[in-house]
Amino acid sequence: MRFMILLKADKHSEAGEMPDEKLLTDMGNFNDELIKAGVMVSGEGLHPSSRGARVHFKDGQSRVIDGPFAETKELLAGFWIWQVKSKEEAIEWVKRVPMPMKGGEAEIEIRQIFDMEDFGDAMTPELREQEERQRAALAN
Repeated sequence: MRFMILLKADKHSEAGEMPDEKLLTDMGNFNDELIKAGVMVSGEGLHPSSRGARVHFKDGQSRVIDGPFAETKELLAGFWIWQVKSKEEAIEWVKRVPMPMKGGEAEIEIRQIFDMEDFGDAMTPELREQEERQRAALAN
């Protein structure tokens, strides 16, 4: 099972404040543990929403909205993708994440990633072949 681990933003990450050396060291060591355990697939920090944009779609039209975005609690500061046996295992790993945010409070969301099998009969042999071809191209 693959899960996306979503680190929620706070006022400090949205202000563009960078982590200090201790947090970078702690996170680096934690990522080493994840890699050694065969859990971590990928992970990155994200720039503040002031450097981002959203594209809103309605009635066949698209509209670009530049950041920053008002609701900090709805924004992301970073993510991991982990390969684990269960949601419970992902939760246990998340409990070990070094305190990522200044001010001593953080929220991390855990979301399972769909696999081809989850789509049932809608995932035709042709679509499976296309998906496998795309994954192979991304791996190169």
